[in-house]
Amino acid sequence: MSSTESPSALDGPGTTTLTPAALGDGQVRPPGRGPGARGHIGWVVAASLATGLVAALLLAFAPFIRARESEVTGAVLCGFALGWAMLALLSVRFTDQPQRWAVAPALFMGLSGLLLVGFGSSVDGVLGWVWPPALLALVIWMFVRAHRRLRSPSRRWLLYPVLGLMALVSISGGYETVREAADARAYPMPGQSIDVGGYRLHLSCTGSGTPTVVLQPGGGEMSSNLGWIAPAVARGTRVCVYDRAGRGWSEPADTAQDAAQLATDLHTLLQRGHVPGPYVLAGHSFGGLYVLTYAARYPDDVAGMVLVDSTAPASAGKTVPASPGDAGSYAVMGRVSALISTSARLGLGRLYGQFDFGSLPPRSRDEVRASIATAHTLRSTIDEYVQANASMDEAAALTDFADKPLVVLTALSGSAAGWSEKQDHLATLSTNSVHRVFDDASHEDLVADEAHAAATTRAILDVVSAVRGEGLAPGHPSTADLR
Repeated sequence: MSSTESPSALDGPGTTTLTPAALGDGQVRPPGRGPGARGHIGWVVAASLATGLVAALLLAFAPFIRARESEVTGAVLCGFALGWAMLALLSVRFTDQPQRWAVAPALFMGLSGLLLVGFGSSVDGVLGWVWPPALLALVIWMFVRAHRRLRSPSRRWLLYPVLGLMALVSISGGYETVREAADARAYPMPGQSIDVGGYRLHLSCTGSGTPTVVLQPGGGEMSSNLGWIAPAVARGTRVCVYDRAGRGWSEPADTAQDAAQLATDLHTLLQRGHVPGPYVLAGHSFGGLYVLTYAARYPDDVAGMVLVDSTAPASAGKTVPASPGDAGSYAVMGRVSALISTSARLGLGRLYGQFDFGSLPPRSRDEVRASIATAHTLRSTIDEYVQANASMDEAAALTDFADKPLVVLTALSGSAAGWSEKQDHLATLSTNSVHRVFDDASHEDLVADEAHAAATTRAILDVVSAVRGEGLAPGHPSTADLR
């Protein structure tokens, strides 16, 4: 070796020899470049890729980028584009192995990112079909060019793994796009879609009779999660199910979806959907917080209520710390949830869904699995948990349900310490209440398991009968009685 400089671990053969003849591809060192400038292509590759990653994260949290999934994704792509542009520029300027091909991924990612930032979700549908095959073709071309132009171990250690990941992303993204299109055809929306003020929510009502029952699914769930209950209730009265923003067949919303906003949305939805009250509200898990808040804000619209293993509201005089839901914290968490929800576009949500919901009716199970695979559902679910403290505070506004019929259902299997006591307290909201406890049921069983869902249906119809003038049955049915 004719150089006094030792090769770096990231540099390969031919990158530290100082004579033009040693370059191996006919290139001659440009005048004025010192020997040290020729021997660090590996560090240029590493620094460029690292810069792209850091820039992507910084741009995702930049104040001029709105906390929307499409725009945050666009900002991330612009950051990656910067990294590829640096590789092209620095390799030409400071090394004897110019990687001009890196301009192509820089342009591809930069233009795609700018489209998403500038036009948001309006270009999602088109890009969803274009980017997977385009990216795969680009990766193949990049692999060929890097194999020819880059003579350094960094090609194997750094560049090839990145290209492999990009290829995997393109294949999984294309698969998810095709599957979502197939799901949309296989599971058309029942009922109607209604504008509630900037976004549309799905509402489906079946059965006949009064009062109308309105069902609220639990946290992260959609109307199809109530696939056992809604049809059974429809045999006794009119029942309406709906999807909160970002779930099922409802559009996503940009506003924070705490219990107060959800109650406002539901009130608007029922009014514009021409569903007259008063209603019997039934809410499972987080849905219990939302029906409590609705009853506090619109007391004349609520004739009775069923709390199905409901999340407990904040205790009187002891509000839950609000920091996770304040404006600054929510803005940060909104960006985090937007970043995480992007993973659903690569099929990760679909993997999770295949291992759950098997206890629902087949059609409902498949609808839930199709919904949970989408980025909108993942984003709205994360946001729902971010707003949990605010929702618990807002649900605590209902302190007196007077003598309106109320049934509280509690599942003890797997419940946390003190859960039963909190459910006992919920039953004290009304002087006309019943608390039914199920020792052998889990939290999800009360809606997803056929036998235990029958107990929930019976409780709802008991409240309907009480609203019609009959007494509220105090019984504690066992699972065996319901099979």
